[in-house]
Amino acid sequence: MPATDAVIEALLKARRSLQPADATPLLQALVAADDANLVQTAVANELGWFDADGGVARAWKSGGASRSASLAHSPLPPTGVWASPADARPWPFRLRYVEAEIALRLGRAVDAELAATLTDDTAPALVDAMCVSIELVDSRWQQGLDAPALLRMADAQSHGALVLGAWVPYAPREWMQQRCELRIGSSVREFIGTHSLQDPAFVLVQWLRHATQDGAVLPAGTVVTTGSWCGALEAQAGDAVRVVFDGVGEAAVQL
Repeated sequence: MPATDAVIEALLKARRSLQPADATPLLQALVAADDANLVQTAVANELGWFDADGGVARAWKSGGASRSASLAHSPLPPTGVWASPADARPWPFRLRYVEAEIALRLGRAVDAELAATLTDDTAPALVDAMCVSIELVDSRWQQGLDAPALLRMADAQSHGALVLGAWVPYAPREWMQQRCELRIGSSVREFIGTHSLQDPAFVLVQWLRHATQDGAVLPAGTVVTTGSWCGALEAQAGDAVRVVFDGVGEAAVQL
């Protein structure tokens, strides 16, 4: 069995059984980001995540540790994309980490030809709206967030679910001065200008080229959440989570 096939089978079994897979036998199975992307696509196809939408994902997770680092992009299963306020208690989480984010929404369709012409200056014109989002992080690996980076990437970047706040018109902001407040249970933390890419729109060019590279056309209304302002903070079952970005809005979820 090819190494990538072994990773695909492990993740499919974990998702179907709700029992995490052991990453140990697969530590050397993936050698490049393309391998992880292949696994993501195969898992999504096998589980039929996007069959109802013509095979095209309508929500994505994109981001990276810095502007000089490689960005990663993952299509997200529609059953785990919820409007705020959301109730996540019925969802089969094993881990519950929280990331405070900003999501962007395309105002028009984008194909590979258009994506190839984009620059960091022109890509934001394709966005019609933004909202506060909460990325709930989980893992199909027994090792959780300590699994190797490529195995975590293959596992949809450890995606659990995505909560979207109310949409507001998109406009550039002074993101390096942007204040974000995150409440998990009784704990409240503040973050100012802490987005790893300095601007959520920085993901757009690379994400759109990645998402359209195999001929897919992303329709208007496609959403991308753009990376954490707070890292991944641990929460527990029963916690109420609320994220507020001053001047943008808020999102909430009950765990």
